[in-house]
Amino acid sequence: MIDREQVRKVALLARLELTPQEEEQFTTQLDSILNYVEQLSELDVSNVPPTTRAIDVSNVTREDKLQPYPEREAILNSAPEQEGEFFKVPKILNVE
Repeated sequence: MIDREQVRKVALLARLELTPQEEEQFTTQLDSILNYVEQLSELDVSNVPPTTRAIDVSNVTREDKLQPYPEREAILNSAPEQEGEFFKVPKILNVE
């Protein structure tokens, strides 16, 4: 179903540089995937309603309510370092 030329074209569009070995590997793998999809398309799903999940799931998250923590000082005091009313953390960005 898919050949090396098509794999090269997809790699070009995705801006990927593939070695000849990778082209061969992806040709084989993509061909297997497309053959499997072809098998799935042979199934009669006309009586199967479209779904987004295999099982029904309801929203299990709680409502997000903003509220101050009663022991703010206890939290700040447990931090390794603090600066005023804030946690002090290591600098991770270079400002150059």
